[in-house]
Amino acid sequence: MGIRIVKLGTPRAADEGLRLGTVRRPPRGVPKAEFARRDFYDVWLPNLSPSAALVAEAQAAAQGHDDKAWAAFERRFKAEMDEPDAGRVLDLLAALSHQTSFSLGCYCEDERRCHRAVLREMLLARGAVIVEQARSGPPR
Repeated sequence: MGIRIVKLGTPRAADEGLRLGTVRRPPRGVPKAEFARRDFYDVWLPNLSPSAALVAEAQAAAQGHDDKAWAAFERRFKAEMDEPDAGRVLDLLAALSHQTSFSLGCYCEDERRCHRAVLREMLLARGAVIVEQARSGPPR
């Protein structure tokens, strides 16, 4: 039981369970009927994605390897996730992680420069069970 943090579009683990896509937009060029079959996600949960403005900020910080800009993104994203609706969803996922297996993810290659790393921290702070696995991407 627990939550796996994954890169969407990668092969699923045998015991991964339901895959939640915490992304602002669905995968381009993929028919909706094929999202799950192509290992993107079973359920789209865009309210756990950064706002459109923050997505652009995160991409710029990650591409520029700018630690200061990345820290600013993290602060702003955490503030968005502290809003009541997002906070309740995070509380629900943390509670469910003690009862069932599921995963959540994003398209980013390197989790360390992706909002899913921040979601991991926030879920752990709420007492979620996180299934640890090798993180994707090169070292920073």
